[in-house]
Amino acid sequence: MMSGLVKGEETSLSKMFEAVGARKADIIDDAELLEYEENVCPGCGSCSGMYTANSMNCLAEAVGIALPGNGTIPAVDSGRIRLAKHAGMAIMNLVEKDIKARDIINEKSLQNALACDMALGCSSNSVLHLLAIANEAGVELNMEIFNQFSAKVPNLCHLAPAGGTHMHDLNRAGGLMAVFSELDKKGLIDKSLITATGKTVGENIGNAHVRDYNTIRPIDDPYSETGGIAVMWGNIAQEGCVVKRSAVAPEMLAHSGPARVFDCEEDAIAAIYAGKIVDGDVVVIRYEGPKGGPGMREMLNPTSALAGMKLDKTVALITDGRFSGASRGASIGHVCPEAAVGGNIGLLQDGDIIEIDIPNAKINAQVSDEEFAARRESYVAPPPNVTGGWLVRYQRNVDSSAKGAVMK
Repeated sequence: MMSGLVKGEETSLSKMFEAVGARKADIIDDAELLEYEENVCPGCGSCSGMYTANSMNCLAEAVGIALPGNGTIPAVDSGRIRLAKHAGMAIMNLVEKDIKARDIINEKSLQNALACDMALGCSSNSVLHLLAIANEAGVELNMEIFNQFSAKVPNLCHLAPAGGTHMHDLNRAGGLMAVFSELDKKGLIDKSLITATGKTVGENIGNAHVRDYNTIRPIDDPYSETGGIAVMWGNIAQEGCVVKRSAVAPEMLAHSGPARVFDCEEDAIAAIYAGKIVDGDVVVIRYEGPKGGPGMREMLNPTSALAGMKLDKTVALITDGRFSGASRGASIGHVCPEAAVGGNIGLLQDGDIIEIDIPNAKINAQVSDEEFAARRESYVAPPPNVTGGWLVRYQRNVDSSAKGAVMK
């Protein structure tokens, strides 16, 4: 989708959700809210920022199973029509050359996707999806590897919601092949791998180069030396949790504050809109993981409410659920083990001090092991959200989000 225009500024879907929060806080009036509603999504296509749909479309191109341009060409652009025709031609070429998905998706191509993920600042959902794809392809991939790539691949793009540029800007700047060409300057991608074009990554890149260094930063002058995704561990996330680091305000990279605990998304939203969340708080939303949800709902409404109410630089949010790619701020998801399987996030209480240290990959509650053990003895979990039907079967068989929430 092309970006919208409100008050002379390019906008996208995330601004609509944030506008609702701003209206609740009386920062804007009904007329201003209506202006956002009528203009943020001006036409067809997936939302115009680096949200989950566009993140995975770009990573499909990065891993090699989609044609160059697939990740970034706008829906309304004639290039999308040409790409559709070329896709049909490519399929016939793949059949003729007997190149299959498992010939393309392997450990090295997934590493190319990881490098691209860090450079672009993709949605935190990309962690779930890449873990699940790796599982299906029989490739070992875990949360630690994401941090290894974050440590060596710089963040080159600040597309919405992290910044003011959008997908059409990335396309005009050269798209994924331009990003690859920049990463190649420091040997961060493997150019020898076969792709859906029937050619190698290097052949696909060809003479691609960055046409706009305001959209894709030079490899020697990145937004940050570390990648757009970070994984943290601690006593409330022994198996890890995920944050879109590139969309976190610098002052929130390290934060300590009292927990405000909720057992579902709706209760948290009600408290936020009622003005019960204040500067310094750490909102905890639990029982929203793969089993607890069940299904791991995205927490876009509460994160956008916080951003719209100008609390995204003072309040953190932690959940065993996940986030929309449109979420920004210190939005920490995929906490494992989740509350529904006995994770310590389920034992947190209002007022517990939560310490977040994104640069050092740590997240802890100031609660001793002995105190957690005592709470576990007396804790009564809320009743499950579902008691029959297919969702119970899903709930029984779904694995941890640290493993991509795949079915066991």
